[in-house]
Amino acid sequence: MGYQNIFQEKQAKDIEDLFFLQQDKKLIEQLHKLERMKETKQALASVSGITNDEVLQKLVELNIRPEILATLAMIPLIEVAWADGSVDEKEKKAGIDAASESFVSKDSPDFAVLQSWMEHKPEPKLLEAWIHYMQGLCEKLTEHQKNALKKDLLGHARQVAEAAGGFLGFGSKISDTEQQMLDKLEAAFNKVK
Repeated sequence: MGYQNIFQEKQAKDIEDLFFLQQDKKLIEQLHKLERMKETKQALASVSGITNDEVLQKLVELNIRPEILATLAMIPLIEVAWADGSVDEKEKKAGIDAASESFVSKDSPDFAVLQSWMEHKPEPKLLEAWIHYMQGLCEKLTEHQKNALKKDLLGHARQVAEAAGGFLGFGSKISDTEQQMLDKLEAAFNKVK
């Protein structure tokens, strides 16, 4: 009888140990998942200039990769800079400064792409693709998340538009063509019917 009790106690202990081992594995797995999410949110913030934690969390949930978001953040800068058909030195400097201060490291491939786009206007298909992508993304965001994303992505584009300083430095800081482009970019955040 004593031997059977010892055997049953050992079995119970083994089952208990197995249960806690599985629980520990689940906890460790959840911890790693949270850590990956945190790292991904930090990466998304660093490549895009997006600061709203709620928006970053939603982008993680939607599996938006940092390399995609980096390009998405650059396109408004480029489109506003090229709105009047050419990019002057003030606009080029404003775009490169805004990107490098906020979301693009000067030694990254994205920075090289940004510089290239400042020298050579990208195909109109790029803007069209950006608009469609943003419309699709915005369908998955709350109104608050959408507005925060719009503010972060278009804020730098507005800086580029203001860099040109109007006609000979007089009048509006943003030209009509640049304002039209800003309006077009902003419209991508509105609901599609």
